Amino acid sequence: MILTRHTILVAALVAGATTLGACAKPPGRIAGTQIPDDPVNRALLERLEDYRLAVERRDADALVLMASPEYWEDRGTTEAKDDYGFDKLRWVLAGRFQLASEIRYSMRYDKIRRVCPGGHNDTIEKGCRAHVEVQIDASYTVNDARGEPRREDMRDQNEMVLEWSGDQWMFVSGM
Repeated sequence: MILTRHTILVAALVAGATTLGACAKPPGRIAGTQIPDDPVNRALLERLEDYRLAVERRDADALVLMASPEYWEDRGTTEAKDDYGFDKLRWVLAGRFQLASEIRYSMRYDKIRRVCPGGHNDTIEKGCRAHVEVQIDASYTVNDARGEPRREDMRDQNEMVLEWSGDQWMFVSGM
């Protein structure tokens, strides 16, 4: 069998395309994650992307609109004095954004666990909750005690909990 340059080139291109396709993402997973690819998980990640962009814009109003009236934050501590609910959320966010500028905020989505009333986790109904584990990598500028701008970096892991309201995913904790 005589191999021409054309045959070798075509074979190399097919092999390369196959290799790239195999490396692109695991089958049935959302690209760049290990999260199963289904319409519900895609809608959750779209909501989280809306959240991420609102943080970068320092848009407290948009974030409050994404929060459930049942929102509650315990800040991961055992002390009740730093807990707050929906009624103080706007104040907390506005205070944080007033101090920071030039926010860069990225999230890596590690895991989504859905819990629905009656244990029917494959179908979404009002009251279903999604627990989304994320890795946060952020940087922002704040003024130090002398009033000089200082760039800060933050890395954290967080669980964001969202609830299906019947027509959209609303944050109930983790903002």
